[in-house]
Amino acid sequence: MLKIHILGMGPGSIDFIAPYVLTCIKDADILIGGKRHFQEIEVEASGKVCQYISSDLLGLVDYIKTNRNKKIAVLVSGDPGFYSFLVYLKKHFSNEELVVIPGLSSMQYMFCKIGLPWQDAVIKSLHGKTFDFIEALNDSGLVGVLTDSAFTPQLIAKELVTHGLGNVLVYVGEELSYAEEKITTMIATQMANNERNFGMNVVVIERTENVSYKR
Repeated sequence: MLKIHILGMGPGSIDFIAPYVLTCIKDADILIGGKRHFQEIEVEASGKVCQYISSDLLGLVDYIKTNRNKKIAVLVSGDPGFYSFLVYLKKHFSNEELVVIPGLSSMQYMFCKIGLPWQDAVIKSLHGKTFDFIEALNDSGLVGVLTDSAFTPQLIAKELVTHGLGNVLVYVGEELSYAEEKITTMIATQMANNERNFGMNVVVIERTENVSYKR
């Protein structure tokens, strides 16, 4: 049986997809990914079987198992090792069955755009879950957050203000790597009252002074 390639598609734009990832895409028989992925690789995906990732993940696993005699590439946003579909696939396939190719994560991209080293940052996802970013900020001084529609930048900022951290910097990166990309920087008190509807985004919180949260 052929190995399954898990390909990191970078932060969004095809400009930031690694050349080797594009080579793997061109070599595949079946591509599995999201709508946004296929929009970026329309030329490379031409003539191939394109299967969308849906909420029926177990059905998708069965589809992969049924087509193991073909070259399958699973497209995941950012880097496969950073909050991606890889976690689920590893529950159903062994390491020997998978080839994982790295990509540029949206968080890596964001830290570069704001010019901050991130080796000491605490990085978490709020996609469908909660996370004590207040505690993490107090410990490290630098936190990166993958947001979702429920945990907006404003909601994060309000939580910061509630804990006496109204003066920390909040960076919001929208539509990263696309032409519509926008980076917004405000202190938490300003962000908490901002009425803008931010697009697809990641948030970085930086404590720039010697302050600690209120318990």
